[in-house]
Amino acid sequence: MGEPIRVLVTGAAGQIAYSLLYSIAKGDVFGKEQPLVLVLLDITPMMTVLEGVVMELQDCALPLLREVIPTDKEEVAFKDLDIAILVGSMPRREGMERKDLLKANVKIFKSQGAALDKYAKKTVKVVVVGNPANTNCLIASKSAPSIPKENFSCLTRLDHNRAKSQIALKLGVSANDVKNVIIWGNHSSTQYPDVNHAKVNVKGKEVGVYEAIKDDSWLKGDFILTVQQRGAAVIKARKLSSAMSAAKAICDHVRDIWFGTPVGEFVSMGVISDGNSYSVPEDLIYSFPVVIKDKTWKFVEGLPINDFSREKMDLTAKELTEEKETAVEFLSSA
Repeated sequence: MGEPIRVLVTGAAGQIAYSLLYSIAKGDVFGKEQPLVLVLLDITPMMTVLEGVVMELQDCALPLLREVIPTDKEEVAFKDLDIAILVGSMPRREGMERKDLLKANVKIFKSQGAALDKYAKKTVKVVVVGNPANTNCLIASKSAPSIPKENFSCLTRLDHNRAKSQIALKLGVSANDVKNVIIWGNHSSTQYPDVNHAKVNVKGKEVGVYEAIKDDSWLKGDFILTVQQRGAAVIKARKLSSAMSAAKAICDHVRDIWFGTPVGEFVSMGVISDGNSYSVPEDLIYSFPVVIKDKTWKFVEGLPINDFSREKMDLTAKELTEEKETAVEFLSSA
């Protein structure tokens, strides 16, 4: 057993964190040999709830968990971090415009970015989950100039997992038999789930998804819509947003950052668009296919993009550019 790593989860008294913390603490993410200190940040009115979460984590009697630190103070939360999972954000309330949501979140992520800059290790890996995740991630990164912008990513793994599972359900195979789906763009209803490069193992033989499904109109229609609108469908049914599946996706995303992606497979992550070969405007946090090795991600280069895909990729880039412009306006006044 080595030195414990310091892992921060924000919004730690919330729904997603409740599903996430146990998986992290029992070794599902950083391995069964890696001790950890969990730092839990939430707003002051949630501190009593957070105390209950701390008690439960203690009561799990987990061998890897060295310490749990609940706090409502950024200078405590962000100190010497190895990894920061930023789940907490201002949720969208009924009748709220996306613009109002952005304004509230710019404040939060500007402040947390500055705290990362001031207190965290320069090697810290930062994963933004709170929505609008891509733009919140960009704001946090811009507010932490001394931390490499490649260290910031936002979660589109939930969309990636949703796409994999829809293909698996359609073909009656396991989700593990499907690989290399791509989520392009924004974690919003403009995201583009792309299976042009995806492969599926059917009866021991690896084939392209289009070839396996033989239903182009479903793949270009209902499949895309289902993945784009899945979050809303869960809310409609559960009266609460995705928590268990979001927590699982965060675990997948962080584990891949820590241990790398399997050979021959790529995953989707919102990362900085600088220097990509897919004509996505620079300086956006945009979801791309990436491979990860030695805790460093690289774009999967050279995938052919057809006209259908191009149009969808440009549409989500346009939304992200508009969000960025609005957020940057708020940033200067925040």
